[in-house]
Amino acid sequence: MRTFIQILHILTCVALIIVVLMQTSKSEGLSGTLGGKATTSLGSKVGVERHLEVLTKWFAIGFFVMSLIAAWVR
Repeated sequence: MRTFIQILHILTCVALIIVVLMQTSKSEGLSGTLGGKATTSLGSKVGVERHLEVLTKWFAIGFFVMSLIAAWVR
């Protein structure tokens, strides 16, 4: 059980890092490299940014919860 929680926690960490790096910043960051300026199938750039913000919020909540669970299991 502890191994499963640790693997899930690591996957949550990696997903949170990727989502944060995909967001645009003043210097364009990684999202500018990966075509963040173009319109995608999800809609306009504003729509994509909104989806990334929501994903960031949920992955951050997941990270916090997984951290508490991992500390409790040990």
